[in-house]
Amino acid sequence: MEIKRAGTQPSGQGPAEWFTGHVRLDPLFTAPEPARVAGTAVTFEPAARTAWHTHPLGQTLIVLSGVGRAQREGGPIEEIRAGDVIWFAPNEKHWHGAAPTTAMTHIAIQEAQGGKTVDWLEHVSDEQYMG
Repeated sequence: MEIKRAGTQPSGQGPAEWFTGHVRLDPLFTAPEPARVAGTAVTFEPAARTAWHTHPLGQTLIVLSGVGRAQREGGPIEEIRAGDVIWFAPNEKHWHGAAPTTAMTHIAIQEAQGGKTVDWLEHVSDEQYMG
């Protein structure tokens, strides 16, 4: 058994190459091999968002608070709220973030394949974000 005590893992800022706006990353866990799952709490300030990206084995988001947006390539922008659980299929191009005037926090859970959990792509433009 391993317990990661609250406050023992430092928060970090979401890198500008992967995010637009102010984003805080709070690591939760990375399971030791042979497991390959990892989880992070991500807080997006209003209008902050990820770049387009994919996950080799998919991704689950669990919205903890606030209101956000998520979109898969070719689909509509979906409003997401506290309590919602979102699944992106393996290699499905997508983005997610906060609503224009409301912050949002979610837990992101994904598995690694060959040591990789994500492939980052181009930024989501303001026009794409607003729909």
